[in-house]
Amino acid sequence: MIRIDLHLHSTFSDGSMTPEALVAHGRSKGVTVMSLTDHDTVDGLPSFMAACARWNMAGIPGIELSADHARTVHILGYRLDLRRAGSASSASAQGNTPSMGMKKMLEEVRRGRDERNAAMCENLRRMGLDITLDEVALEAGGDIVARPHMARVLVRKGYAQDIVSAFARYLNTSSPAYVERYRLSPEDCIRMIADAGGLAVLAHPAQTTGDLSELREIVRMLKDAGLWGIECVSSRASAEQIFRYLSLAAEFSLFPTAGNDFHGANRPSAMMGVAVAEDFLPWARLGVSL
Repeated sequence: MIRIDLHLHSTFSDGSMTPEALVAHGRSKGVTVMSLTDHDTVDGLPSFMAACARWNMAGIPGIELSADHARTVHILGYRLDLRRAGSASSASAQGNTPSMGMKKMLEEVRRGRDERNAAMCENLRRMGLDITLDEVALEAGGDIVARPHMARVLVRKGYAQDIVSAFARYLNTSSPAYVERYRLSPEDCIRMIADAGGLAVLAHPAQTTGDLSELREIVRMLKDAGLWGIECVSSRASAEQIFRYLSLAAEFSLFPTAGNDFHGANRPSAMMGVAVAEDFLPWARLGVSL
């Protein structure tokens, strides 16, 4: 058995750890294969991959995209070619031009996120809370500003006891402050990942729907669009759920993957690392040599 985690977030999106700290934490937990899958950005991947090389860890460059669908459909992309995926630092360092298609699409997604953030801060102020987008951006400390950063500001100002209660009271989808944001279609998410040389995987299917028949139809649609796998194994999933997702992956000839959607202190319930058999995945397809 080996420990892996193919669903990690850093300070480049809504995680609490830098890419380097993620790698060090994974090493301390006995994780041997890990993937950084920040939301809508690949900018943390060069430092993540450099840290993996330094610590002799198997790293997979990844991303997580939120698709425009009636249900929660998040698409993970693995084994991205940084020269084609639009990472500014990798392109400048290697003298390559990033994929303009992917770069443009990520910029549109980021613009939509920025507009949503501004609207949510305005809604929070209308609810009587003293919060500005500038201080949320300062809390984020990076290009990607997201709801966990709003939550940290709300906790710091005493409007909520912790991040979980801040989401429950102010930031979840049923809150009056919540605003939807621009998202790509599922087909565009998968196409963009493929254009960057990557493999597309449906993330945390439990968040998509608990109805197996409905999930099967969603997976069928994604498979037709080029889906490669399903995130089947997670420390937070029940044995029944894992069996269900593994069976669904086998039904559609998709590869199962494993990850805990680790965000560090921003989601303390999710720990890093999942135990799997060493031959759990065709590692060479993911650019990994064990």
